[in-house]
Amino acid sequence: MAFTALFLAHAPDAEKEKNRSVIETSTYRLHVVLVRNQAEAVEVSKAYYRDKKIDSIILCPGFTHKDVAEIAETLENKVAVCAARGDGPGNRISLEARKREGLF
Repeated sequence: MAFTALFLAHAPDAEKEKNRSVIETSTYRLHVVLVRNQAEAVEVSKAYYRDKKIDSIILCPGFTHKDVAEIAETLENKVAVCAARGDGPGNRISLEARKREGLF
């Protein structure tokens, strides 16, 4: 059985049923889903935990600490929930790129 993770990212034009993929090897399975907002992130997280038995959720830098906590609490702390954040310079670069693309 492979370690199974879910990566969630925000995109204002996301269609959660359409904008998804899976990358896998014999030991690691990574599901990727784009969501419009926190409500969709919670919904997708619950469904993947129930249906795919995920071990970990990785959230894009756009998720706040509150968002991370809400997902962890929703899943009763049975899944690792982490936010993908970089160092100061990297965060600034990412922020500017997300602004440029209208992700705010």
